[in-house]
Amino acid sequence: MIFVVSKSIIKEGKAAEYKQQTVRLIEETRKEAGCISYDLCEDIDNPNILTFIEKWEDKQHLDLHMKTAHFMEIVPKLKDLRVSSELSIYKEV
Repeated sequence: MIFVVSKSIIKEGKAAEYKQQTVRLIEETRKEAGCISYDLCEDIDNPNILTFIEKWEDKQHLDLHMKTAHFMEIVPKLKDLRVSSELSIYKEV
């Protein structure tokens, strides 16, 4: 099993737009083969910190996800709304 933690610091005043952009991404990704869970979480103390927490059956399914049309269309739009991001991929031990 693969876990993904993708943390973004959103530009001031852009969090609502960022969340709105992710709605279709989340809906479509949850339908993908190999996706166990795919959630966007907001930091309790800072609403400008938004983090995707994902669980995938394996790395192959994650790799396929990153090549889907919805991912390729929406993720570049999200990049324009954030100050920075950090992606970590973990395997279950």
